[in-house]
Amino acid sequence: MAAQTSGNRKSYAYVGLAGETAPGRTVKSGLYRMADGDSQWELATNGLPEAPAIRAIAVHPLKPEIVYAGTQDGPYRSTDHGDHWEKVNVPGRGLPVWSILYDSRDSNVMYAGYEACQIYRSEDGGDNWRQLPISVRFPEITLGPGANSAKRVLMMSASTADPNELYAAIEVGGLIRTQDGGEHWENLSHGQYVNDDEVDMHGVLASTLRPGAVFGIGRAGLFSSTDRGEHWSYITLGPMNPKGQTYCRCIRENPGDPRNIWVAAGGNFQSEKGVLFRSKDGGLNWEQADMGVEPKSTMFSVTMDTNQPNHMWCAASGGEVWASRDSGDTWTAHPLPEGATQVYSLACG
Repeated sequence: MAAQTSGNRKSYAYVGLAGETAPGRTVKSGLYRMADGDSQWELATNGLPEAPAIRAIAVHPLKPEIVYAGTQDGPYRSTDHGDHWEKVNVPGRGLPVWSILYDSRDSNVMYAGYEACQIYRSEDGGDNWRQLPISVRFPEITLGPGANSAKRVLMMSASTADPNELYAAIEVGGLIRTQDGGEHWENLSHGQYVNDDEVDMHGVLASTLRPGAVFGIGRAGLFSSTDRGEHWSYITLGPMNPKGQTYCRCIRENPGDPRNIWVAAGGNFQSEKGVLFRSKDGGLNWEQADMGVEPKSTMFSVTMDTNQPNHMWCAASGGEVWASRDSGDTWTAHPLPEGATQVYSLACG
């Protein structure tokens, strides 16, 4: 089937496989791509490091032929929708990249989130980068016995109201915030303790609809703030596990209608059920989305095409992938090839 286009442009979906860097955890590899309208996934790893672990993918909001992938050896860039990749020259060690963010106001401004709570910023579209000075102390409650203390930056979100306001979700760490473009940071972990569990955060979203509203997600579920993270409320979504919690992995708002916010979730890191939760009023009320199917593994990611906001994708860790053309009202399955599991990242554009 020929690929459908927006104008004269092909649209693509990208799915990255990876895994935890903690000892004993499974790590898969590969980056799959499918053109809009096609039915088969293809590997798109030309130029990537051997056995690439892809924990982040970002499509340029204005030039979708430019795609960034976060690998175990730093970020890589493609200028042809993933046909070829080249290593991005970021100073410092080639640590795993867990998140990549384009600034919604200026696509020349980019952020890359690493392990060890490191964030790099580029102001020229990714050609040059500098490390931001992050020095925050994490409360001891964020570390359980034997916990991985890598402090991975799993997701970042920039305020559309204030160009200097940026949030980052730290796995086994909490949330951090800067209000001066990254020169100084604060820990916002207070208020995210549930059942005396570790503060293990996976995602963050600064609302476009309601300036000052911020959402944080993690192993314990969904949290909401109306004052830029100064105070937090716990939002019950489930429960989906014996602790009475819902394991949340990804949060996105629709770029065409920020009233619609989506959360990808499940019972735990590797559960036998995945779900999508949806808010239609900017995060005030939530409901479980009816996908018409029951995903058989934790839902790990949800994303929208910036240029076609009604076109959505979601993916479960076990390799199940779905697409929607009506803003999530109905879904069509596009499973990855057999054996392609440990889905960590998803993007389209």
